[in-house]
Amino acid sequence: MRRTVRALAVTAVAVAGVVLAMPATASAEGPRREVRPATGYDVSHPQCATVLPGEQAFGVVGVNGGLATRVNPCLVEQLDWAAGSTGAVRSQPEVQLYVNTANPGQVRDQISTWPRATDSPYGTCDGGNTMACSRVYGRIRAQVTLHAFFQPAARAAGLDDDPAGYRWWLDVETMNTWQSGSTAALERNRAALEGMAAYLQDAGVEVGLYSTGQQWRGIVGEVERDSVLYDLDSWLAGAESRAGAVDNCGEPPLTGGGRVVLAQYVDDDLDHDVACRTSARPG
Repeated sequence: MRRTVRALAVTAVAVAGVVLAMPATASAEGPRREVRPATGYDVSHPQCATVLPGEQAFGVVGVNGGLATRVNPCLVEQLDWAAGSTGAVRSQPEVQLYVNTANPGQVRDQISTWPRATDSPYGTCDGGNTMACSRVYGRIRAQVTLHAFFQPAARAAGLDDDPAGYRWWLDVETMNTWQSGSTAALERNRAALEGMAAYLQDAGVEVGLYSTGQQWRGIVGEVERDSVLYDLDSWLAGAESRAGAVDNCGEPPLTGGGRVVLAQYVDDDLDHDVACRTSARPG
């Protein structure tokens, strides 16, 4: 994920006029690392020039290149790496994926990807900064990520290209472009995430949410029971040690109907992930 998440340098949600920004590229290179049998890792475009660890229990690969509209340039190689995971943690699939998310509705005049005229569960999108267009924007981003980015890369890596065979995470971070300044802005952000989640679920995918509690509240706010996001499990970021990640397993999930199933920490400039012991889903 982003280096900003790793270091908990949480900033205010981007306001109107903020342009899309790429995260800094990691420069760490070195010998293959020794890993704990129960440890997973998540990687993406910043690790394209990095020697990845071996004997990982599971691997989570970023499909996008830091922005929801771009592909990870080394997606094929990293999918192949994740496919070599040991599967030592039964609750975690060996190969998992995460996707960048955003809602640039407040700066829609600066981009070419904002929808113009499409129906949604929130009504008809007319090209404005509305709940309907936010929902459609999320759906389109998920569609492109799945079919134009993931499936060709999976085939090139010799893997099953059926998205339903993998767990997918929605990466929700302040460094992407989000709406802000009002409750209505948070609702539109939520609608964009709902569009992504619903599209993936319609493809048979198990979907989860990645963020920190602070970033999630600043971007999305409260999620009601009738939202498609409400029952999704959480992957919590922000810890700087394995012990801190284990502690985060006991934190509240990002949504009221989900569970914390994965926690991330950073060691040696690399994202490590531990599986959380989970109880039954809240009623």
